[in-house]
Amino acid sequence: MSLLHVLILAIVQGLAELLPVSSSAHVIVAEKLMGMDPSAPETTLLLVMLHTGTMFAVIAYFWGRWRKAFFQGAAEFKSFVIALILATILTGIVGGILTEAIEKLAFRNAPHAWVEQLFGRLDLIAGALAAAGILILVAGLAERRAHQGGRVEIASDLTAAQASWIGIVQGFCLPFRGFSRSGATISTGMLAGVAKVRAEDFSFALAVVLTPVAIAREMLRMAKTEHLHSIASLMPATVPSMVGMVFAFLAGLLALKWLSRWLETGRWYWFGIYCLVAALVVGLLYRSGY
Repeated sequence: MSLLHVLILAIVQGLAELLPVSSSAHVIVAEKLMGMDPSAPETTLLLVMLHTGTMFAVIAYFWGRWRKAFFQGAAEFKSFVIALILATILTGIVGGILTEAIEKLAFRNAPHAWVEQLFGRLDLIAGALAAAGILILVAGLAERRAHQGGRVEIASDLTAAQASWIGIVQGFCLPFRGFSRSGATISTGMLAGVAKVRAEDFSFALAVVLTPVAIAREMLRMAKTEHLHSIASLMPATVPSMVGMVFAFLAGLLALKWLSRWLETGRWYWFGIYCLVAALVVGLLYRSGY
């Protein structure tokens, strides 16, 4: 794994992680095109560090907005925490059930199977990208029609029902690489009647809660599936991975500015179109033997 590979993946991860186009799909495709093994221990370590970099980008970018939206008073903070906990619990239930079902059905005769073993399947990624694209497109076009019809959006606290729907849909994102978490949750919030800026704020607050859990699961999987000598061999990959984390952080900040601008100017549906085109490209790559 060269430094050039690290920088390319860091930029791809940083941009795609925080845009509603599925970072995992883009990173896996980029790895395959560069001849890398997505399941290799050093690649897993790099991905963990890249996720860490984008998580810090989210915190740096949204902290001021979260303070204004959710920390103005005790009532706002309480409402925010309840919505966050409710959505996270439902994500865990839905995502856990789906993950368990997939692991038992897809790896019926394998005693130590992980759903992550399917993440390199480009056919599955293409289908998930298409599903995410349709959801984003529907939400974007609905928002566009509402704007043209003169309906004014009012930012208010999330209701329990709205937070629940967002959490449930986020659960579907966990086992399916290509089903963009940010795209799905923001679109669900918009369709449920949440103001789009508030949906964005809440979606990325959920990301900060979910990312450490995802990183911990990935590290646990690596520890269980790799021998100790393989883990020790990761030491040379530590410094390049740290460099990748920094570049993922910077790319993530750029992506968030782009996302907010497009969301606020009614161009959300363009991300849906992009996901549909990306699904077609990934499907063609799969048919080509990647």
